[in-house]
Amino acid sequence: MNTTWTTRPETAEDAAAIREINLAAFPTADEADLVDALRADADGWIDGLSLVSRAPDGTLAGHALLTRCHIDGRPALALAPCAVLPAHQRQGAGTAAVRAALAAARAHGESLVVVLGHPEYYPRFGFVPASRFGIRAPFEVPDEALMALVLDASVPVPSGVIRYAGAFGL
Repeated sequence: MNTTWTTRPETAEDAAAIREINLAAFPTADEADLVDALRADADGWIDGLSLVSRAPDGTLAGHALLTRCHIDGRPALALAPCAVLPAHQRQGAGTAAVRAALAAARAHGESLVVVLGHPEYYPRFGFVPASRFGIRAPFEVPDEALMALVLDASVPVPSGVIRYAGAFGL
């Protein structure tokens, strides 16, 4: 199937549909609850960095969220969660949402994004193991699952432990 996905920042009216996307994409409500908690987290939420992908019929199919985190006290972004309705998985909805989120981050002047995710998926966007930069998670994770993407090479990449937004509960 060759679907053309459009993307845009989420609006207040999208919250219920985004919750449904996350509930459908994951086995528990944890990710949907996290998105709701991050929306209410003034230290983590950044307007314009929650992106949705829409099918040609207007259905919201995918979601990618970037929130503020810190590494060695320096600002960075965490990409999480990313979700796609099962009926639209493996058709480009997730890729479109992630690409739009990363483009929005660049436009906002952000310099670094970290993600904990599938090491087969995220390298397509340029992510590499975060350990190359000395970046670590605040918990045990496989080295290949924690990745980083430098958006602005003119800004030095911090090293150290990631401090996620409070809504992550870490």
